[in-house]
Amino acid sequence: MGSSVRIATLCIYAKGSQFALRSYLYLLFHKLVGGPASWLFSEEKVRVFYAVRIFLGLLSVITEAALIIALSRKYGKRLACYALAMLCLTSGCFFASTSFLPSSFSMYAISLSSALFLFEKPAMAVAVAVVGVVLGWPFSVLAFLPITICSLIRRFKHAFLAGAVMSLMLLALSLLVDYYYYRRWTSSVLNLLLYNVLGGGESHLYGTEGPLYYLRNGFNNFNFCFVLALFFLGILPIARKKYAPDLFLYPIYPLICVAASAVIESIPDFFQDKYNPNHNSLLVTMAKSVRPLVLGLVLCSSHARTFSLIHGYSAPLEIYKHLEYHADVGMGSQICVGSEWHRFPSSFFIPDHVGQVRWIDDGFRGLLPFPFNSTLGGTSAAPPYFNNKNKASDEQYLVDLDKCTFLIEWDVGVNLHIKSYSLEGSEFSNCRLFIEMAGGYNLYLVISFSVTPMTDFDYLLIVDGAWKHNSTWAGLAWIAVKANGSKVAAETRSVRPY
Repeated sequence: MGSSVRIATLCIYAKGSQFALRSYLYLLFHKLVGGPASWLFSEEKVRVFYAVRIFLGLLSVITEAALIIALSRKYGKRLACYALAMLCLTSGCFFASTSFLPSSFSMYAISLSSALFLFEKPAMAVAVAVVGVVLGWPFSVLAFLPITICSLIRRFKHAFLAGAVMSLMLLALSLLVDYYYYRRWTSSVLNLLLYNVLGGGESHLYGTEGPLYYLRNGFNNFNFCFVLALFFLGILPIARKKYAPDLFLYPIYPLICVAASAVIESIPDFFQDKYNPNHNSLLVTMAKSVRPLVLGLVLCSSHARTFSLIHGYSAPLEIYKHLEYHADVGMGSQICVGSEWHRFPSSFFIPDHVGQVRWIDDGFRGLLPFPFNSTLGGTSAAPPYFNNKNKASDEQYLVDLDKCTFLIEWDVGVNLHIKSYSLEGSEFSNCRLFIEMAGGYNLYLVISFSVTPMTDFDYLLIVDGAWKHNSTWAGLAWIAVKANGSKVAAETRSVRPY
């Protein structure tokens, strides 16, 4: 984000110049905040991380506020209030609003574009839609189609010119920025479309899910709000793709809330006399009283899920923050991460005294990020260890475990996970409570109360461990945790792996 902050950066294959699947134009947009923040908080990189997140949150607030005002003027204050409550408190919107992801940026754009469309500004609505597609996530074009088509029907000439001019400007700017960083003429937007849609790559290698995934994920993030929401048109083509991370749904999150609000608002309409709509019968009166109850059910469930996620899954962030208290280990120390590679929060959480983040072979055979190597050519490098087949590189794992200064792992018990290294003689610096889904109840993800709670395990930061590679014995750290999460005891025991 800025030259005044030294970051032990990790690089993914999509940033390799031979693939160029990620646009640097999207990153440069965030430098508007990241640059000044890195100068202001030069010694505290975590603050730069949160400054960018606050900026993203403000963007979400501004765009959603515009949408709420537009809904209020067009459809009334009650519907706008329902939508506002859901946008603020549903778990999906809460977490997506500050995510540093192109799909979240497209979510801001669809809120603003929808608001401009309701304000009778079709040309501006189409222009914002183009920004969301080109600068954000290209596949969000599916979500923008209804607004774009309606805008073209209303004022074809103005909407078409606005969309065409904005598209040419952003694509040209993206092309120039990509050339500057990749040192070759390429379009990351086109590369991404070719890779995922036209057979240029194999995106299914990174996980596949069936169409029901979207229904489960929607209910998980919006509970009964998702049930109420009208089935949005944009989800149909997406549901046909097997590669389906939940972030694919981010752009339509605001529309889900608006659709659910419209359904709640119209509950009394189902009981009104079509010949005498002004007559308030007993059923209509009862239906009106049901509206706040339904809204309350949605908001309480969402509120409970949000806090359960924060309580149960914040351990990685807290553990990485604790690294700041170990500056006495000296410069050039190394953090080793085993099975927890997928929960690595950000390089902004790695303090200056840490030289590199290295992965330990835990049996995973997919491609993992590599430390950024400026000697290979910087951002224009095409490292040979990157591939688009999700195949593990021989160089991605640290072989000599004695070089590890820190080890970040979690203790999930003998039956669930056996490590191939011993923790004998290790110093347990910190631990945090963590929720394990295996054998648990999915209901816990929807609401924070359950007949049978999830299983609690410990997320560990181990300092100066004498762990050794051992194919016969494996040491498991055991840390007892009180209900409030405080550490009360620690010991190491050796067990024979199954």
